[in-house]
Amino acid sequence: MAMSDDPILNLNLTQRYAQLGSQFYAEQPPKPLAEPQQVVVSESALALLGLTVAEAQTPAFLALTAGQWLPSNARPLAMVYAGHQFGGYSPRLGDGRGLLLGEIEHPAGEVWELHLKGAGLTPFSRMGDGRAVLRSSIREFLASEYLFALGIPTSRAATVTASATPVWREQQETAATLLRLAPSHIRFGHFEYFYYTRQLDELQQLLDFTIQQHFAECLAVDNPVAAFFSEVVVSTARMIAEWQAYGFCHGVMNTDNMSILGLTFDYGPYAFLEQYRPEYICNASDHQGRYRFSQQPAIAEWNLTALAETLTGHIPLATLRQELARFMPLQQEFYLQRMRQRLGWQGEQAQDSARIEQLLGLLATTELDYSRFFRDLSERSAAAYLTDLQAQLEQELGVDLESFNQWCDYYVQRTATVDEQQRQAQMQAVNPLYVLRNYLAQLAIEAAEQGDYQPTQRLHQLLTQPFVQQANADAYAAPAPAWGRALSISCSS
Repeated sequence: MAMSDDPILNLNLTQRYAQLGSQFYAEQPPKPLAEPQQVVVSESALALLGLTVAEAQTPAFLALTAGQWLPSNARPLAMVYAGHQFGGYSPRLGDGRGLLLGEIEHPAGEVWELHLKGAGLTPFSRMGDGRAVLRSSIREFLASEYLFALGIPTSRAATVTASATPVWREQQETAATLLRLAPSHIRFGHFEYFYYTRQLDELQQLLDFTIQQHFAECLAVDNPVAAFFSEVVVSTARMIAEWQAYGFCHGVMNTDNMSILGLTFDYGPYAFLEQYRPEYICNASDHQGRYRFSQQPAIAEWNLTALAETLTGHIPLATLRQELARFMPLQQEFYLQRMRQRLGWQGEQAQDSARIEQLLGLLATTELDYSRFFRDLSERSAAAYLTDLQAQLEQELGVDLESFNQWCDYYVQRTATVDEQQRQAQMQAVNPLYVLRNYLAQLAIEAAEQGDYQPTQRLHQLLTQPFVQQANADAYAAPAPAWGRALSISCSS
C-alpha cells in the first residue's frame, strides 16, 4: 500500500491537555528511530482507537510509532510533574522520554490518550537520552496486556516498534518505542508539582480539568475535590488488592508512577511471585526493600497521603483523614473478594481472612508455586488433589505437615456444598493457566534482540487468554526453572 492511501493519514487526534497552558507541559516533536520494525501489536488495545491490526501494519502507522511522522492535528507534548521517589521528594521530573501525542475518541464515546514512550529527549530528560530500550518496551507491553486480561486495572499497550538506533545502558542496546494508551496520564506527581512550587492557581486549574474530564460525577456534590479524592482512594484500593491477590510486584511505586485513575502504570522491574514470598523485592535497585511485595498496600496508603497533602487547601483535614482511613479496610475487602473467588469459596465467613493468611503461610513454608497451586486446585477434585499434594510434600520435605493437612481438611469441608464441576469452572475463570513469568519474558526478549519477534508474539497471544488452555503451550504453563526464579531486574530501561 502506498503511504498516500494509508487510512492512518486521516487519524483525528485532539489534545485537551494542551488547553491548560504552557505551565503544564513543553511542546516537543519526537526524535525519529532509524530502520523501524514492528515487533508486536495488541488487537484489543488497537480496537480502543477504532483501529484494526491491518491498519496498524501500514507504513504510516509504523512511521507514527517510530516518531517519523505525525498527523497534521497532532500536538506532541511532554508533561511536567514531580514525585516522591523511594520516599524522597524530587521537585521536577516530567516526561523524560515520552510524549503525549494526543487523544482519540472511540466510536463508543471513550477517549483514549496516545503516549509514545521512548520518543527522544525532552526538557525533562535530566541525565537520560530520552530513549527506551527494546527489552523494557517488550516487558511493559506484555505486562499491560496481561494485567488487562486478568482484570487488573492498567494502562494499555498498542504496539512495540524496534529500530537500529543504538543506545547505551550497561551495554549497547537498540532503542524502541511503546505506544501506551490510557484515558488519562495524570499522576499523583502532577498535583505535587504545582502544590510544592506554590502555583496554587495552576493547581486549581489542574483539579478543575481532572474532575471535569475524568470525574464528572463529582461535580454534582458540594465539594467536588473531596469526592474526587474519595474516588481515587477507592480505585487505588481496588488496584492494590488485585496486585496482592495475583502476586504482582510493581517494584517502583513512586508517586510519579501512580495513576490518578487507579491504573497500573509505568511498568519497570515488575515480577509475578513464583513462590509466595511476602518479603520479595523484584527491583534490584531497591536496596532497602521499600517496595517489597508485602509493603505495597502500605506504600499505596503513603502515596495517597502525599496526594492528600496537595489537597489541604480544598478539603478539610478531618475529611482527608477520614478518607485515608478507608483505604486499608477497602483494600482488604477487595482482596478478600478476589481470594474467595480464587479459592472457589461461596459466600463470606468470619474466618476467611485468617484461613487465607494460614494458607499463604503454608505456601511460603512449602515453597509451592503460587499461581500453579490455585490452578491445580481448580482442575481436579479438591479432595483428590489435596490428598496427593499432602503425600508429595511429606515425601519431599520429610516431615508431617499437620497444619497443612488441617487446612486441606478445612478446604474440603468449606467447598463440600458446592457442585464440584461448578467449583472447578468458576475457579478456572479467575486462576490463570499462563503467567507472565520473568523468564518467559526474558526468552522472548533475547529472541527479539536477535531480530526474531515470533516468541514475543506467541507469548502475547497466550497471555491475552490466560485462563484457557491453548494448543502446544504446555511449556508456558509450567513453573519457572531454577535459573528463571533467580533473574534480577533493575530500573535500567
